[in-house]
Amino acid sequence: MCIHVQSITYMHPDKDVLFSNVSFTISKGQKVALIGNNGSGKSTLMRLITKELLPSEGQIICPDIPYSIPQHFGQFNHLTVAGALGIERKLYALHAILQGDASIEHFTALADDWEIEEKAVAALNEWGLVGVPLSYPMHLLSGGEKTKVFLAGITIYSPAFILMDEPTNHLDDESRIRLYRFITTAAAGILVVSHDRTLLNLLSSTYELTAKGVTYYAGNYDFYKEQKKLAVEALQTRLEENEKQLQKARKQAREVMERQQKHDVRGKKQNVKKGVGKMAMHTFRDQAEKSAVRLGDVHADKIRVLAGETVELRKALPDMKTMKVNFNSSSLHIGKILIVASSVNYSYGENPLWSSPLEFTIKSGDRIHLKGSNGSGKTTLLRLITGSLAPTQGSLIQAEGLTYVYLDQEYSTIRNDLSVLEQLALFNSELYDNELRTILNRFLFPVSTWNKKCSYLSGGEKMKLSLCCLMVSAQAPDVFIVDEPTNNIDILSMEILTETLKDYQGTLLVVSHDNYFVQQIKADKQIELF
Repeated sequence: MCIHVQSITYMHPDKDVLFSNVSFTISKGQKVALIGNNGSGKSTLMRLITKELLPSEGQIICPDIPYSIPQHFGQFNHLTVAGALGIERKLYALHAILQGDASIEHFTALADDWEIEEKAVAALNEWGLVGVPLSYPMHLLSGGEKTKVFLAGITIYSPAFILMDEPTNHLDDESRIRLYRFITTAAAGILVVSHDRTLLNLLSSTYELTAKGVTYYAGNYDFYKEQKKLAVEALQTRLEENEKQLQKARKQAREVMERQQKHDVRGKKQNVKKGVGKMAMHTFRDQAEKSAVRLGDVHADKIRVLAGETVELRKALPDMKTMKVNFNSSSLHIGKILIVASSVNYSYGENPLWSSPLEFTIKSGDRIHLKGSNGSGKTTLLRLITGSLAPTQGSLIQAEGLTYVYLDQEYSTIRNDLSVLEQLALFNSELYDNELRTILNRFLFPVSTWNKKCSYLSGGEKMKLSLCCLMVSAQAPDVFIVDEPTNNIDILSMEILTETLKDYQGTLLVVSHDNYFVQQIKADKQIELF
């Protein structure tokens, strides 16, 4: 039992080729990582395997449609938990039958799955969603809780193959450990897209996706990284050798042409002394010119070949330069009180979110890590701090004129109906198009992406574009708020974000379950929710 991906090519509706000639096989029980830069098409390839999209060329053969744990950016918010799990119709049929409606359509929909409700509740409990009803709206769940809903579906369906797209996004430490344990012991074939290096090292093989296809590495992420390092070093050596040969060939071409010119001048002088006639002089000159052209052509061909190889080698080398967003520094003096929370709580219905009301003060220059398990109310607290929610208990006071930027989990600063260039221009209408294009190019948005609709961007690309937008904004924020910023981005983008936040000279409030990232950006204070 295998998934066979055979010579797949995928083109966007605008005819832009995302990737071509992708072929690989996954056997039952095999644990495989799918890696590649943001925008390389990893999530699209997952959707092709689950038949949500059709390939432009090639075919995918699998015995059953695999179970998928997708990235989520709010696209499931209109569903209930049962709807997200795909069991809403079965539950409706089950309850209709229990209430005496013996319609054939209900029995057909239920398909003898009489224990579906108990099975689903048990699966939710297994992933820590104790007490969450199947009728509960998805939009009221935290990011981590939404991920757990889809993880619970594995128990419900017991699939032979599972596709996981950034499964540790939003998950708290306890849930990550549970997921790692499941992946290690599962009998199913698993294909994982992730930037979580701990998770990637649990997988026995790695496929790297690029526009030209996939490359197979017979080991985990650390093995892949070592092989890539060796390959890059070999490319660098070839590039340096080519550049030396190219420099030498150009020097030889100059020397040959100079010798030829000197030879022609000497020959002309000697012919004049010998009294050679004009016709003969013209013949000698034509022969000399043809000889020079032949010599020039030989060296030009060699230089052209070497130059072409050098360009290709440079393209093959990864772009290792680190981009960094340079936000303006806040004009506030260090230590100014910005936000004071006194006995703050928030209630959804009658029950307060936090067992003890919150008390904290945020001062200018603070670098704060907001901690808490999934469902502890981290995003709710950020909405209280930004003023989009009002506390149901206590008070939360902001300094007058306080400004902030908020990079949320779903990149709500990005408008999907705009092109990449239009989106950037939205944040600073005073910049000329050529200035905007220069910024986009610097942040690895090539010319081919400038007119692409933002709806086609990957999560990591949306993160990078959000940072670009915030950078060109004329306003220097007093507080920079980021909610799970390392979700959905590749490792290069993580380095960019880390450098950006590390050097930001202002007040920082970050929600993250990535403890290594938190240490790197020097978030040395904590607000912990229980």
